[in-house]
Amino acid sequence: MATVNFRLRSKANKNVSIKVYLSTGRGNVIELNTGFSINPKDWSKDTDRPKQNNTENKIIFNNLKKLESFIFENLNSDLGKGIVIDSFWLESKINDCFNRIEKTDEGLIVNYIQNIIDTADTRKVKVKGGYKHGISLSRKNSFTSTKNILLEFQNKNKKQIHFTDINLALMEKLEQWLLKTKKYAINTASKHIANIKTVCIEAEKKGIQVNSYAKQITIVSESDDDRYIQTLSFAELEQIRTADIKSEAHQNARKWLLIGCEIGQRGGDLIEITKDNIRYKGGNMYLDLIQQKTKKAVTVGISDPFIIDMIENSFPYKISTQKLNTYIKKVCETAGINVLTEGKIFDSGTGRKKFDLYEKHKLITTHSFRRSFCSNYYKKIPTPVLMGISGHSKESIFRVYINAPEDTDENADLFMKFYNEIHKDKKPEMKVIKNGTNE
Repeated sequence: MATVNFRLRSKANKNVSIKVYLSTGRGNVIELNTGFSINPKDWSKDTDRPKQNNTENKIIFNNLKKLESFIFENLNSDLGKGIVIDSFWLESKINDCFNRIEKTDEGLIVNYIQNIIDTADTRKVKVKGGYKHGISLSRKNSFTSTKNILLEFQNKNKKQIHFTDINLALMEKLEQWLLKTKKYAINTASKHIANIKTVCIEAEKKGIQVNSYAKQITIVSESDDDRYIQTLSFAELEQIRTADIKSEAHQNARKWLLIGCEIGQRGGDLIEITKDNIRYKGGNMYLDLIQQKTKKAVTVGISDPFIIDMIENSFPYKISTQKLNTYIKKVCETAGINVLTEGKIFDSGTGRKKFDLYEKHKLITTHSFRRSFCSNYYKKIPTPVLMGISGHSKESIFRVYINAPEDTDENADLFMKFYNEIHKDKKPEMKVIKNGTNE
């Protein structure tokens, strides 16, 4: 039978910590600080409780009584669920009983991640050529998501996770929970695992004790064949441009779609563009912006007469990304973008994305704009130029992004193209070479 009791570990003539110890039988005894302290002269050896000789001691007495009842209530419930009753369990019950939140213990991984979030704007980040201050908003949001996942996982297991707990068994349990219970996609689960590994490595560099297994955590991702990328071809964009769209909201969404597929930027950057981003030089139109995710300064040259006219004379009004995603599906449906296409759509019944064949207009999102630009102009414009506009830092990532395998002839073809362009106006020269004799 389980027992809960309290005791002091010191007889000094000053306030000392009150300990709670929980015995679950068979020699299994757990002892921790309650967070309360008392002078030993005010402690009753007969009752192992504070003497009720003043107001302060009465408050401590009632709090210990409250904690005892709280432990017993949760003990019976959690034993029935097969939850491990250990020091982490008892620590969480003490904190839950008195609504305490540990904010200073860096050994707790969620606290460390919270510190990353709190200092996101001033953290040093290594970049090409040195360092900069501030992690990107998407990175900050990714850490916030991972922290919330860990809090949910801790609550499920009734155990706080310290860096020293990051072993193979725990990570396998977390991964299975993400995939089987939460039903996350492989890449989504892997992002959380990768964030945990990153945090562990950083914490260890700062002198925090971390389980040695952390550096061995394996990050799994879906193969490139499992990625289904939706793009709009030049022919489909022409269908959309000439479609008979009645709704003003849909006409506005069409403008954003056509501009988006021509400038190759993310949806979040696209809808922030105004006429103030436009400038002219030598009779040409240029669009300047700072990408939110990478903080890169990008300049896009705009040459399409229809897009230039739209920007100058009927610039679209701003709407949210959420509404734009909804409206462009209707725009594409009206334009007849209906070919059956493999893809994933959110299933409200399961709360996850479902892979199937769908009419293409149902799969189009603002993510399609940047990918369409890269795919449509690939091999028509030098890849480094496209990467400079889209913001990709590595060609290998760019190729995966547009689902284009490496072409070993591409650079050679480009060289010959530019060589012929350079030398097209030169007249061939004929030289007489002497054979070295007088004949």
